[in-house]
Amino acid sequence: MSNPDSVDVRQRLAASAERLSYNSNWNPAQCGDSQMRIANDGRWFYQDSLITRPALVQLFSRLLRREGEQYFLISPVEKLSIEVEDAPFVSINTYIQGEGCEQMLYVTTNLDDTVCVDAEHPLRVEVDPYTQEPAPYVSIGANLAVRVQRSDFYQLVEYAQEWQVGEDKIMAVLSAGEWFSLGRL
Repeated sequence: MSNPDSVDVRQRLAASAERLSYNSNWNPAQCGDSQMRIANDGRWFYQDSLITRPALVQLFSRLLRREGEQYFLISPVEKLSIEVEDAPFVSINTYIQGEGCEQMLYVTTNLDDTVCVDAEHPLRVEVDPYTQEPAPYVSIGANLAVRVQRSDFYQLVEYAQEWQVGEDKIMAVLSAGEWFSLGRL
């Protein structure tokens, strides 16, 4: 896990928070289908053609909203559905800064946003009922999430501690003074 200096982290967090904020009061009358899709690996497609311009993906990501189980691109004048195969964002890096109760876990997305895992941006792990494979996610607000890639999840496991919770033993990682479960042992 790479560990940038704290000034860089604060600047990236501030920039990410500003970019991820939006006007929740937008409720446009025009609705339709965007013919866009976000693949499991975080790549964006329009009519099955890969969108290769990062700035365009950044722009569209600012308009992304989730209502229930559906995703939309919402501008002041239009609300267009968009297919999201899993989560709209994927991790490209995770890193820990600090130690003990001062420890902070950061997740950087495929769109270069950085989020600190904390009470406002919790880490959760869903387990596939058939394969028992864990699927970790970090909330980034507005009902959106970052899927933590397998390699990043395994790095988190290295920092996890074993806890006894009732009859169960779990692995949990500390960030921003909160414990986040990575799953049962």
